[in-house]
Amino acid sequence: MIDRAFDVIARVIELTLAFAFILAVLLNFTNVVGRYVFGVSLLGSDELQVFIMVGVTFLGAAVVTRRNQHLRMDVLVQFMPAWMRLALRVAEQLLLIALATFVITQSFFYARQMLRIGRTSDMAGVPMWIPHGAVALGFALIVIVTAWRLVDICRRPRGAAAGDKVAS
Repeated sequence: MIDRAFDVIARVIELTLAFAFILAVLLNFTNVVGRYVFGVSLLGSDELQVFIMVGVTFLGAAVVTRRNQHLRMDVLVQFMPAWMRLALRVAEQLLLIALATFVITQSFFYARQMLRIGRTSDMAGVPMWIPHGAVALGFALIVIVTAWRLVDICRRPRGAAAGDKVAS
């Protein structure tokens, strides 16, 4: 049931980011046509595109983590005994949780500071806590997914290979 909920959340994030990316492309196209055909530029469109890409990057990383599709250097892992692959997989998840938790704390406090002082972007007027909060949210989702994966790895029967793809 939890896996299904994670899959639904990942799909909603994926679709939202896809629409946001389409919006960024349309903004870019409109800005190019406006500049070179009509001599008019959309103020703030470049900022919005950057903020959309920040969201795509960090929220998309949570989707990639859920699907276990991130890049890995595991050529030698396949030649290790099963117990060593399991230990390596557990260490990988613990390290990811530790590093992502550090990023969450830093980005959360920074986003909170942006909210507290009421900082907005220069041209589009976007509250700066939103793009900075997207970083914290993306890494928080990564921690949740990774913690659940760690639980799943620990519940797995001893005979299962540690390098096996975690159920999605």
